Amino acid sequence: MTDSSSGGADQARQQAARDHLWMHFTRHSSYDRAEIPTIVRGDGAYIYDAHGRRYLDGLAGLFVSQVGHGRTELAEAAAKQASELAFFPLWSYAHPSAMDLAARIAGYAPGDLNRVFFTTGGGEAVETAWKLAKNYFKLTGKPTKHKVISRAIAYHGTPQGALSITGLPGMKAQFEPLVPSTFRVPNTNLYRAPDQFQGGRPEDATAFGRWAADRIAEVIEFEGPDTVAAVFLEPVQNSGGCFPPPPGYFERVREICDEYDVLLVSDEVICAFGRLGHMFGAERYGYQPDIITCAKGLTSGYAPLGAMIATDRLFEPFAKGTESFLHGYTFGGHPVSTAVAMANLDIFEREQLNEHVRDTEGAFRATLEKLLDLPLVGDVRGDGYFYGIELVKDKATKETFDDAESERLLRGFLSKALFEAGLYCRADDRGDPVVQLAPPLICDQQHFDEIESILRAVLTEAENHIDPLEHGRPHHRTTAAG
Repeated sequence: MTDSSSGGADQARQQAARDHLWMHFTRHSSYDRAEIPTIVRGDGAYIYDAHGRRYLDGLAGLFVSQVGHGRTELAEAAAKQASELAFFPLWSYAHPSAMDLAARIAGYAPGDLNRVFFTTGGGEAVETAWKLAKNYFKLTGKPTKHKVISRAIAYHGTPQGALSITGLPGMKAQFEPLVPSTFRVPNTNLYRAPDQFQGGRPEDATAFGRWAADRIAEVIEFEGPDTVAAVFLEPVQNSGGCFPPPPGYFERVREICDEYDVLLVSDEVICAFGRLGHMFGAERYGYQPDIITCAKGLTSGYAPLGAMIATDRLFEPFAKGTESFLHGYTFGGHPVSTAVAMANLDIFEREQLNEHVRDTEGAFRATLEKLLDLPLVGDVRGDGYFYGIELVKDKATKETFDDAESERLLRGFLSKALFEAGLYCRADDRGDPVVQLAPPLICDQQHFDEIESILRAVLTEAENHIDPLEHGRPHHRTTAAG
Protein backbone atom coordinates (compact mmCIF):
# COMPACT_ATOMS: atom_id res chain seq x y z
CA MET A 1 0.00 0.00 0.00
CA THR A 2 1.35 3.42 -0.91
CA ASP A 3 1.64 6.24 1.61
CA SER A 4 -1.20 8.12 -0.09
CA SER A 5 -3.51 5.11 -0.02
CA SER A 6 -2.60 4.52 3.62
CA GLY A 7 -3.46 8.13 4.38
CA GLY A 8 -6.79 7.72 2.63
CA ALA A 9 -7.57 4.64 4.68
CA ASP A 10 -6.72 6.49 7.88
CA GLN A 11 -9.03 9.35 6.93
CA ALA A 12 -11.84 6.92 6.10
CA ARG A 13 -11.36 5.17 9.42
CA GLN A 14 -11.46 8.52 11.26
CA GLN A 15 -14.73 9.37 9.57
CA ALA A 16 -16.13 5.93 10.32
CA ALA A 17 -15.26 6.43 13.99
CA ARG A 18 -17.01 9.81 14.03
CA ASP A 19 -20.06 8.29 12.39
CA HIS A 20 -20.31 5.02 14.30
CA LEU A 21 -17.97 4.52 17.26
CA TRP A 22 -19.39 5.49 20.66
CA MET A 23 -16.36 5.78 22.92
CA HIS A 24 -16.50 5.41 26.68
CA PHE A 25 -16.42 8.44 29.03
CA THR A 26 -15.72 10.63 25.98
CA ARG A 27 -16.77 14.12 24.96
CA HIS A 28 -17.36 13.45 21.29
CA SER A 29 -17.64 17.14 20.51
CA SER A 30 -13.90 17.34 21.13
CA TYR A 31 -13.36 15.51 17.83
CA ASP A 32 -15.70 17.51 15.59
CA ARG A 33 -12.67 19.05 13.90
CA ALA A 34 -9.82 17.19 15.57
CA GLU A 35 -8.35 13.80 14.85
CA ILE A 36 -9.30 11.00 17.20
CA PRO A 37 -6.06 9.66 18.74
CA THR A 38 -5.66 6.12 17.46
CA ILE A 39 -3.34 3.66 19.21
CA VAL A 40 -2.28 0.83 16.91
CA ARG A 41 0.57 -0.98 18.65
CA GLY A 42 2.26 -1.57 21.98
CA ASP A 43 5.72 -2.75 22.95
CA GLY A 44 6.84 -3.09 26.56
CA ALA A 45 6.11 0.15 28.40
CA TYR A 46 5.29 2.06 25.20
CA ILE A 47 2.35 2.52 22.86
CA TYR A 48 2.37 3.85 19.28
CA ASP A 49 -0.26 5.81 17.39
CA ALA A 50 -1.33 5.60 13.75
CA HIS A 51 1.39 8.11 12.79
CA GLY A 52 4.15 6.05 14.39
CA ARG A 53 4.60 8.38 17.37
CA ARG A 54 5.69 6.72 20.61
CA TYR A 55 4.24 7.37 24.07
CA LEU A 56 5.23 6.06 27.48
CA ASP A 57 2.19 4.27 28.88
CA GLY A 58 2.15 5.91 32.29
CA LEU A 59 -1.26 4.45 33.17
CA ALA A 60 -0.77 0.84 32.04
CA GLY A 61 -3.72 1.30 29.68
CA LEU A 62 -6.15 1.87 32.53
CA PHE A 63 -4.29 0.29 35.48
CA VAL A 64 -4.30 -2.92 33.43
CA SER A 65 -1.15 -3.76 31.45
CA GLN A 66 0.96 -5.07 34.32
CA VAL A 67 3.41 -7.12 32.24
CA GLY A 68 3.62 -4.56 29.43
CA HIS A 69 2.53 -4.61 25.81
CA GLY A 70 3.44 -7.01 23.03
CA ARG A 71 3.77 -10.20 25.09
CA THR A 72 3.44 -12.81 22.35
CA GLU A 73 3.21 -15.68 24.83
CA LEU A 74 -0.10 -14.30 26.09
CA ALA A 75 -1.44 -14.09 22.55
CA GLU A 76 -0.22 -17.62 21.95
CA ALA A 77 -1.97 -18.85 25.10
CA ALA A 78 -5.20 -17.32 23.83
CA ALA A 79 -4.81 -18.90 20.38
CA LYS A 80 -4.01 -22.32 21.82
CA GLN A 81 -7.05 -22.29 24.10
CA ALA A 82 -9.34 -21.00 21.35
CA SER A 83 -8.24 -23.84 19.09
CA GLU A 84 -9.13 -26.40 21.79
CA LEU A 85 -12.23 -24.87 23.40
CA ALA A 86 -13.15 -21.39 22.31
CA PHE A 87 -16.15 -21.04 24.61
CA PHE A 88 -18.23 -22.81 27.19
CA PRO A 89 -20.13 -21.24 30.11
CA LEU A 90 -19.60 -22.02 33.77
CA TRP A 91 -23.31 -22.70 34.24
CA SER A 92 -23.36 -26.17 35.89
CA TYR A 93 -20.31 -27.19 33.84
CA ALA A 94 -16.62 -26.36 34.18
CA HIS A 95 -13.58 -26.28 31.92
CA PRO A 96 -9.92 -26.89 32.77
CA SER A 97 -8.52 -23.35 32.56
CA ALA A 98 -11.19 -21.94 34.89
CA MET A 99 -10.63 -24.79 37.33
CA ASP A 100 -6.88 -24.28 37.31
CA LEU A 101 -7.12 -20.51 37.63
CA ALA A 102 -9.62 -20.63 40.51
CA ALA A 103 -7.25 -22.84 42.48
CA ARG A 104 -4.29 -20.60 41.68
CA ILE A 105 -6.08 -17.41 42.74
CA ALA A 106 -7.27 -19.05 45.96
CA GLY A 107 -3.66 -20.00 46.64
CA TYR A 108 -2.57 -16.38 46.34
CA ALA A 109 -5.48 -14.92 48.33
CA PRO A 110 -5.10 -14.31 52.08
CA GLY A 111 -6.78 -16.46 54.71
CA ASP A 112 -9.69 -18.65 53.67
CA LEU A 113 -10.65 -16.65 50.58
CA ASN A 114 -11.02 -19.90 48.67
CA ARG A 115 -14.10 -19.46 46.49
CA VAL A 116 -13.62 -17.75 43.13
CA PHE A 117 -16.60 -16.48 41.10
CA PHE A 118 -15.52 -15.27 37.66
CA THR A 119 -16.94 -12.22 35.87
CA THR A 120 -15.81 -10.33 32.77
CA GLY A 121 -14.68 -7.18 34.56
CA GLY A 122 -14.44 -5.16 37.75
CA GLY A 123 -17.88 -3.57 37.82
CA GLU A 124 -19.45 -7.00 37.51
CA ALA A 125 -17.24 -8.27 40.35
CA VAL A 126 -18.47 -5.45 42.61
CA GLU A 127 -22.07 -6.14 41.59
CA THR A 128 -21.55 -9.80 42.41
CA ALA A 129 -20.11 -9.01 45.84
CA TRP A 130 -23.10 -6.90 46.86
CA LYS A 131 -25.57 -9.55 45.64
CA LEU A 132 -23.68 -12.23 47.53
CA ALA A 133 -23.69 -10.16 50.74
CA LYS A 134 -27.46 -9.71 50.60
CA ASN A 135 -28.09 -13.34 49.62
CA TYR A 136 -25.79 -14.67 52.36
CA PHE A 137 -27.51 -12.75 55.14
CA LYS A 138 -30.96 -13.81 53.90
CA LEU A 139 -29.89 -17.45 54.03
CA THR A 140 -28.39 -17.10 57.51
CA GLY A 141 -31.41 -15.57 59.20
CA LYS A 142 -30.56 -11.87 58.91
CA PRO A 143 -32.70 -10.75 55.93
CA THR A 144 -32.69 -7.05 56.85
CA LYS A 145 -28.91 -6.71 56.36
CA HIS A 146 -28.68 -5.19 52.88
CA LYS A 147 -27.15 -1.70 53.16
CA VAL A 148 -23.64 -0.83 51.96
CA ILE A 149 -21.08 1.72 53.16
CA SER A 150 -18.34 3.14 50.93
CA ARG A 151 -16.10 6.21 50.93
CA ALA A 152 -16.53 9.71 49.57
CA ILE A 153 -15.24 10.23 46.01
CA ALA A 154 -14.58 6.48 45.62
CA TYR A 155 -15.32 4.81 42.27
CA HIS A 156 -16.59 1.22 42.23
CA GLY A 157 -17.96 0.74 38.72
CA THR A 158 -20.77 1.59 36.31
CA PRO A 159 -23.45 -1.15 36.67
CA GLN A 160 -26.49 0.06 38.60
CA GLY A 161 -25.44 -1.51 41.91
CA ALA A 162 -21.76 -0.66 41.61
CA LEU A 163 -22.61 2.88 40.56
CA SER A 164 -24.84 3.21 43.62
CA ILE A 165 -21.88 2.27 45.81
CA THR A 166 -19.70 4.80 43.97
CA GLY A 167 -19.16 8.03 45.94
CA LEU A 168 -19.13 10.47 43.02
CA PRO A 169 -22.44 12.38 42.78
CA GLY A 170 -21.57 13.86 39.40
CA MET A 171 -21.25 10.42 37.84
CA LYS A 172 -24.57 9.27 39.26
CA ALA A 173 -27.03 12.11 38.70
CA GLN A 174 -27.86 11.24 35.08
CA PHE A 175 -28.78 7.66 36.01
CA GLU A 176 -30.90 8.19 39.10
CA PRO A 177 -32.86 6.71 40.71
CA LEU A 178 -30.20 4.14 41.53
CA VAL A 179 -30.21 1.24 43.96
CA PRO A 180 -31.05 2.64 47.43
CA SER A 181 -29.35 1.89 50.75
CA THR A 182 -25.79 3.08 50.13
CA PHE A 183 -23.98 5.45 52.50
CA ARG A 184 -20.72 7.39 52.43
CA VAL A 185 -17.95 7.90 55.00
CA PRO A 186 -14.78 10.05 54.80
CA ASN A 187 -11.90 8.78 52.67
CA THR A 188 -8.25 8.63 53.76
CA ASN A 189 -6.90 11.74 52.02
CA LEU A 190 -4.38 12.83 54.66
CA TYR A 191 -3.45 15.91 52.59
CA ARG A 192 -7.03 17.19 53.00
CA ALA A 193 -7.62 15.79 56.52
CA PRO A 194 -9.21 17.94 59.25
CA ASP A 195 -6.83 20.46 60.83
CA GLN A 196 -6.27 18.47 64.02
CA PHE A 197 -4.47 15.77 61.98
CA GLN A 198 -2.21 18.13 60.03
CA GLY A 199 0.80 18.22 62.35
CA GLY A 200 2.94 16.13 60.03
CA ARG A 201 3.85 13.63 62.77
CA PRO A 202 3.35 9.83 62.51
CA GLU A 203 0.91 9.96 65.41
CA ASP A 204 -1.22 12.49 63.48
CA ALA A 205 -1.57 10.07 60.55
CA THR A 206 -2.45 7.23 62.94
CA ALA A 207 -5.04 9.38 64.71
CA PHE A 208 -6.53 10.37 61.35
CA GLY A 209 -6.81 6.72 60.35
CA ARG A 210 -8.59 5.89 63.58
CA TRP A 211 -10.92 8.87 63.14
CA ALA A 212 -11.77 7.90 59.53
CA ALA A 213 -12.38 4.25 60.46
CA ASP A 214 -14.60 5.20 63.39
CA ARG A 215 -16.89 7.08 61.05
CA ILE A 216 -17.81 3.65 59.62
CA ALA A 217 -18.93 2.48 63.07
CA GLU A 218 -20.87 5.72 63.44
CA VAL A 219 -22.86 5.09 60.24
CA ILE A 220 -23.50 1.46 61.17
CA GLU A 221 -24.87 2.55 64.53
CA PHE A 222 -27.00 5.29 62.97
CA GLU A 223 -28.49 3.02 60.29
CA GLY A 224 -28.78 0.04 62.64
CA PRO A 225 -26.33 -2.89 62.68
CA ASP A 226 -29.13 -5.25 61.69
CA THR A 227 -29.48 -3.40 58.35
CA VAL A 228 -25.84 -3.06 57.17
CA ALA A 229 -24.40 -5.88 55.05
CA ALA A 230 -21.01 -4.70 53.80
CA VAL A 231 -18.33 -2.04 53.64
CA PHE A 232 -16.61 -1.57 50.25
CA LEU A 233 -13.09 -0.12 50.44
CA GLU A 234 -10.13 0.00 48.05
CA PRO A 235 -6.70 -0.67 49.61
CA VAL A 236 -5.54 2.58 47.96
CA GLN A 237 -8.50 4.67 46.85
CA ASN A 238 -8.14 5.56 43.19
CA SER A 239 -10.64 8.35 42.54
CA GLY A 240 -9.46 11.61 44.05
CA GLY A 241 -5.85 10.73 43.43
CA CYS A 242 -4.43 7.70 45.27
CA PHE A 243 -5.23 7.78 48.98
CA PRO A 244 -3.19 5.14 50.88
CA PRO A 245 -4.54 3.96 54.23
CA PRO A 246 -3.10 5.62 57.33
CA PRO A 247 -1.40 3.33 59.87
CA GLY A 248 -3.92 1.22 61.76
CA TYR A 249 -6.85 2.14 59.51
CA PHE A 250 -7.69 -1.29 58.18
CA GLU A 251 -6.99 -2.94 61.54
CA ARG A 252 -9.68 -0.74 63.06
CA VAL A 253 -12.07 -1.32 60.13
CA ARG A 254 -11.71 -5.07 60.59
CA GLU A 255 -12.54 -4.72 64.30
CA ILE A 256 -15.65 -2.70 63.44
CA CYS A 257 -16.84 -5.20 60.84
CA ASP A 258 -16.36 -8.09 63.26
CA GLU A 259 -18.21 -6.25 66.03
CA TYR A 260 -21.27 -5.55 63.90
CA ASP A 261 -21.21 -8.66 61.66
CA VAL A 262 -20.59 -6.58 58.53
CA LEU A 263 -18.65 -7.96 55.55
CA LEU A 264 -15.43 -6.20 54.60
CA VAL A 265 -15.11 -6.08 50.80
CA SER A 266 -11.66 -5.16 49.51
CA ASP A 267 -12.25 -3.68 46.05
CA GLU A 268 -8.96 -4.50 44.34
CA VAL A 269 -9.94 -4.06 40.72
CA ILE A 270 -6.95 -1.71 40.45
CA CYS A 271 -4.80 -2.68 43.44
CA ALA A 272 -4.49 -6.45 42.90
CA PHE A 273 -1.87 -8.30 40.85
CA GLY A 274 1.26 -6.32 41.52
CA ARG A 275 0.08 -2.74 41.46
CA LEU A 276 1.14 -2.43 45.12
CA GLY A 277 3.91 -5.04 44.99
CA HIS A 278 1.73 -7.96 46.12
CA MET A 279 -0.85 -10.18 44.48
CA PHE A 280 -3.47 -8.46 46.67
CA GLY A 281 -3.43 -5.07 48.36
CA ALA A 282 -4.92 -6.56 51.52
CA GLU A 283 -1.68 -8.48 51.93
CA ARG A 284 0.36 -5.28 51.70
CA TYR A 285 -1.61 -3.58 54.45
CA GLY A 286 -2.11 -6.65 56.61
CA TYR A 287 -5.89 -7.01 56.78
CA GLN A 288 -8.22 -9.93 56.12
CA PRO A 289 -11.23 -9.18 53.88
CA ASP A 290 -14.36 -11.32 53.62
CA ILE A 291 -14.50 -10.66 49.87
CA ILE A 292 -12.00 -9.41 47.29
CA THR A 293 -13.10 -8.02 43.93
CA CYS A 294 -10.50 -7.93 41.17
CA ALA A 295 -10.04 -7.68 37.38
CA LYS A 296 -7.70 -5.58 35.17
CA GLY A 297 -4.21 -6.90 36.00
CA LEU A 298 -5.42 -10.50 36.25
CA THR A 299 -4.85 -10.87 32.50
CA SER A 300 -2.80 -7.68 31.97
CA GLY A 301 -5.59 -6.71 29.61
CA TYR A 302 -4.88 -9.39 27.01
CA ALA A 303 -8.43 -10.72 27.54
CA PRO A 304 -11.37 -9.47 29.66
CA LEU A 305 -11.73 -11.16 33.05
CA GLY A 306 -12.71 -10.30 36.61
CA ALA A 307 -13.41 -12.22 39.78
CA MET A 308 -15.06 -12.08 43.17
CA ILE A 309 -13.16 -14.09 45.78
CA ALA A 310 -15.15 -15.07 48.88
CA THR A 311 -14.41 -16.89 52.11
CA ASP A 312 -15.50 -20.45 52.77
CA ARG A 313 -18.01 -19.07 55.30
CA LEU A 314 -19.84 -17.11 52.61
CA PHE A 315 -19.96 -20.12 50.29
CA GLU A 316 -21.20 -22.52 52.96
CA PRO A 317 -24.97 -21.79 52.65
CA PHE A 318 -24.77 -22.63 48.94
CA ALA A 319 -22.90 -25.90 49.43
CA LYS A 320 -25.86 -27.95 50.59
CA GLY A 321 -29.44 -28.79 49.78
CA THR A 322 -31.16 -27.03 46.91
CA GLU A 323 -29.58 -23.61 47.36
CA SER A 324 -27.71 -21.89 44.51
CA PHE A 325 -26.44 -18.39 43.90
CA LEU A 326 -28.82 -17.22 41.18
CA HIS A 327 -26.33 -14.97 39.49
CA GLY A 328 -23.90 -15.25 36.58
CA TYR A 329 -22.56 -13.94 33.28
CA THR A 330 -22.41 -15.63 29.90
CA PHE A 331 -18.74 -14.78 29.43
CA GLY A 332 -17.66 -14.94 33.08
CA GLY A 333 -14.63 -17.25 33.31
CA HIS A 334 -14.32 -17.47 29.52
CA PRO A 335 -11.92 -20.29 28.55
CA VAL A 336 -9.66 -18.00 26.53
CA SER A 337 -9.54 -15.34 29.26
CA THR A 338 -8.75 -17.81 32.01
CA ALA A 339 -6.01 -19.42 29.90
CA VAL A 340 -4.50 -15.97 29.32
CA ALA A 341 -4.66 -15.25 33.05
CA MET A 342 -2.73 -18.44 33.79
CA ALA A 343 -0.02 -17.41 31.33
CA ASN A 344 0.03 -13.87 32.74
CA LEU A 345 0.57 -15.19 36.26
CA ASP A 346 3.36 -17.40 34.95
CA ILE A 347 5.13 -14.19 33.86
CA PHE A 348 4.56 -12.66 37.30
CA GLU A 349 6.28 -15.57 38.97
CA ARG A 350 9.05 -16.10 36.43
CA GLU A 351 10.03 -12.42 36.29
CA GLN A 352 9.29 -11.79 39.98
CA LEU A 353 7.25 -8.70 39.18
CA ASN A 354 5.93 -8.23 42.72
CA GLU A 355 9.47 -8.28 44.04
CA HIS A 356 10.53 -5.84 41.31
CA VAL A 357 7.83 -3.37 42.34
CA ARG A 358 8.83 -3.60 45.99
CA ASP A 359 12.50 -3.17 45.10
CA THR A 360 11.96 -0.10 42.93
CA GLU A 361 8.92 1.67 44.39
CA GLY A 362 11.14 3.83 46.59
CA ALA A 363 13.01 5.08 43.53
CA PHE A 364 9.71 5.75 41.75
CA ARG A 365 8.44 7.78 44.70
CA ALA A 366 11.72 9.70 45.05
CA THR A 367 11.71 10.55 41.35
CA LEU A 368 8.14 11.85 41.43
CA GLU A 369 8.78 13.80 44.63
CA LYS A 370 11.30 15.92 42.74
CA LEU A 371 8.23 17.60 41.24
CA LEU A 372 7.34 19.07 44.63
CA ASP A 373 9.59 22.03 43.79
CA LEU A 374 7.06 23.13 41.15
CA PRO A 375 4.51 25.79 42.17
CA LEU A 376 1.57 23.71 40.90
CA VAL A 377 2.44 20.49 42.76
CA GLY A 378 0.93 20.31 46.23
CA ASP A 379 1.19 16.62 47.06
CA VAL A 380 2.70 13.40 45.73
CA ARG A 381 1.08 10.30 47.23
CA GLY A 382 0.60 6.61 46.65
CA ASP A 383 2.30 3.26 47.03
CA GLY A 384 3.83 0.65 44.77
CA TYR A 385 3.43 1.70 41.14
CA PHE A 386 0.28 3.74 41.85
CA TYR A 387 0.60 7.51 42.41
CA GLY A 388 -1.38 10.71 42.34
CA ILE A 389 0.09 14.20 42.01
CA GLU A 390 -2.31 16.82 43.35
CA LEU A 391 -2.25 20.25 41.70
CA VAL A 392 -2.95 23.37 43.73
CA LYS A 393 -3.24 27.11 43.31
CA ASP A 394 -1.28 27.88 46.45
CA LYS A 395 1.06 25.44 48.16
CA ALA A 396 1.07 27.33 51.46
CA THR A 397 -2.72 27.27 51.88
CA LYS A 398 -3.45 24.16 49.74
CA GLU A 399 -6.02 26.24 47.89
CA THR A 400 -7.45 24.21 45.04
CA PHE A 401 -8.97 25.20 41.69
CA ASP A 402 -12.66 25.81 41.17
CA ASP A 403 -14.55 23.81 38.55
CA ALA A 404 -14.03 26.28 35.71
CA GLU A 405 -10.33 26.62 36.46
CA SER A 406 -9.90 22.87 36.71
CA GLU A 407 -11.67 22.46 33.39
CA ARG A 408 -9.29 24.85 31.68
CA LEU A 409 -6.20 23.42 33.35
CA LEU A 410 -6.89 19.70 32.95
CA ARG A 411 -8.98 19.36 29.81
CA GLY A 412 -8.05 22.63 28.21
CA PHE A 413 -4.31 22.08 28.50
CA LEU A 414 -2.80 19.24 30.53
CA SER A 415 -4.44 16.17 28.99
CA LYS A 416 -3.52 17.13 25.45
CA ALA A 417 -0.10 18.58 26.34
CA LEU A 418 1.02 15.50 28.27
CA PHE A 419 0.01 13.23 25.42
CA GLU A 420 1.70 15.41 22.82
CA ALA A 421 4.84 15.37 24.97
CA GLY A 422 4.87 11.58 24.85
CA LEU A 423 3.20 10.53 28.11
CA TYR A 424 -0.12 8.73 28.39
CA CYS A 425 -1.49 9.26 31.90
CA ARG A 426 -4.62 10.66 33.51
CA ALA A 427 -5.48 14.24 34.44
CA ASP A 428 -8.47 13.77 36.71
CA ASP A 429 -10.71 16.09 38.70
CA ARG A 430 -13.31 13.77 40.15
CA GLY A 431 -11.97 15.08 43.46
CA ASP A 432 -9.33 17.79 43.58
CA PRO A 433 -7.25 18.05 40.36
CA VAL A 434 -4.61 15.34 40.09
CA VAL A 435 -2.35 13.66 37.59
CA GLN A 436 -2.46 9.89 38.06
CA LEU A 437 0.35 7.48 37.25
CA ALA A 438 0.32 3.67 37.21
CA PRO A 439 2.92 2.43 34.71
CA PRO A 440 3.46 -1.21 33.72
CA LEU A 441 5.21 -3.20 36.42
CA ILE A 442 8.20 -3.84 34.16
CA CYS A 443 9.25 -0.17 34.35
CA ASP A 444 12.52 0.93 35.95
CA GLN A 445 14.53 4.08 36.61
CA GLN A 446 14.84 5.11 32.96
CA HIS A 447 11.03 5.14 32.71
CA PHE A 448 10.68 6.99 36.03
CA ASP A 449 13.08 9.66 34.78
CA GLU A 450 11.20 9.99 31.50
CA ILE A 451 7.90 10.41 33.36
CA GLU A 452 9.37 13.05 35.66
CA SER A 453 11.00 14.95 32.79
CA ILE A 454 7.80 15.15 30.75
CA LEU A 455 5.69 16.10 33.76
CA ARG A 456 8.16 18.79 34.77
CA ALA A 457 8.14 20.39 31.34
CA VAL A 458 4.37 20.29 30.93
CA LEU A 459 3.50 21.39 34.47
CA THR A 460 5.95 24.29 34.14
CA GLU A 461 4.26 25.34 30.91
CA ALA A 462 0.85 24.93 32.58
CA GLU A 463 1.68 27.95 34.74
CA ASN A 464 1.29 30.08 31.63
CA HIS A 465 -2.25 28.80 31.12
CA ILE A 466 -3.61 29.97 34.46
CA ASP A 467 -5.09 33.46 34.64
CA PRO A 468 -3.46 35.26 37.60
CA LEU A 469 -6.40 37.64 37.98
CA GLU A 470 -9.29 35.19 38.04
CA HIS A 471 -12.29 36.31 40.10
CA GLY A 472 -10.93 39.86 40.03
CA ARG A 473 -8.28 39.35 42.69
CA PRO A 474 -4.51 38.78 42.73
CA HIS A 475 -3.64 35.13 42.54
CA HIS A 476 -0.73 34.51 44.92
CA ARG A 477 1.42 31.48 44.24
CA THR A 478 4.39 30.44 46.35
CA THR A 479 7.81 30.18 44.81
CA ALA A 480 9.54 26.87 44.19
CA ALA A 481 11.71 27.46 47.24
CA GLY A 482 8.70 28.27 49.43
